[in-house]
Amino acid sequence: MIRGGQLPAALAKVDVALSQRPKDAQLRFIKGMILSEQGKTADAINVFQKLTEDYPELPEPYNNLAVLHAAAGNYDKARVALERAIRTNPAYATAHENLGDVYAKLASQSYDKAMQLADPSQQPPQKAKLAMVRTLTPKGGEAASPLAAIAAAPALAAAPAPAAVQAPVKLPPPVVKAASAAAVAPAPASASAAAPVVAQAKPIPASAPTMAAAPLPAPALQLAKAAPKAEQVQQEDADGADVVKAVESWAKAWSAQDMKGYLNAYGSNFQTPKGQNRKAWEADRTARIEGKGHIKVNVESPQVTIKGKTATVKFRQKYVSDRLSTTGRKTLVLEKQGKHWLIKQEQSGA
Repeated sequence: MIRGGQLPAALAKVDVALSQRPKDAQLRFIKGMILSEQGKTADAINVFQKLTEDYPELPEPYNNLAVLHAAAGNYDKARVALERAIRTNPAYATAHENLGDVYAKLASQSYDKAMQLADPSQQPPQKAKLAMVRTLTPKGGEAASPLAAIAAAPALAAAPAPAAVQAPVKLPPPVVKAASAAAVAPAPASASAAAPVVAQAKPIPASAPTMAAAPLPAPALQLAKAAPKAEQVQQEDADGADVVKAVESWAKAWSAQDMKGYLNAYGSNFQTPKGQNRKAWEADRTARIEGKGHIKVNVESPQVTIKGKTATVKFRQKYVSDRLSTTGRKTLVLEKQGKHWLIKQEQSGA
């Protein structure tokens, strides 16, 4: 229907599918694009805005939100959205190019303001410079319709998470490219739109030195308190290795679609996104992972910080499936419960 230009009928079909799968990011993204093509800018902005809240790890909704803001002349909002997209995926070339165009438009507005405020007795700013920033366009010439990528793509019903394709949206100057619907798939990992939560952990107490009857000189006493005992260092190293092993086991269970092992990696006090009910969250994760064909999750360059029984692990997560390939930053906060390190908090893009 989209390929045939039957946008109202296509929108009706999407709405029917969303009534059955209201959290489907792919369907919601396509709906936003159809609304945008129909000129229903406010409705499209609402769709993409909610997508950024529910799936903050996806850069494409931020990009298309910026497209709509730029089309309405809200270049500051467009800039903020594009910067969020780039923080989510620093390698997202479309967002970088779009941000350059938005900066160019903001620069053009500043030049206009400077010309208005210029002293008439002085030579005005060079118009060639102003014209140059006004005529910037993305590389490759004029941008195409956002639905062009859908027309060239296979049927979406058969491909719930197709490979990433970046197609541009044609807008008034500055020209800003929008991500295609084929670029968006449900998040490979749970994510919360809330601000990062910093675990409050008790500091490790300094080991008191063995004191003789006569007190040590002050400098020696301070040095003894600052230097950790060898046993403490060994324990921290062992804990760090156990934490990395726990994270790698979590990724391995995810890759194998071993839902029991995957869900058991989360502690009973795990903070689900937006306070979601634990059973509902587990059902949602099971639906996203189980029976999805090939999945491979790699943990790259983990950095571990341990304070008492709380460990924070920051790493680069590489997610590859037969339909999607993404790489992004991930932070896990784990808590030692008995002999096991279990996930207490999970955050993407941090």
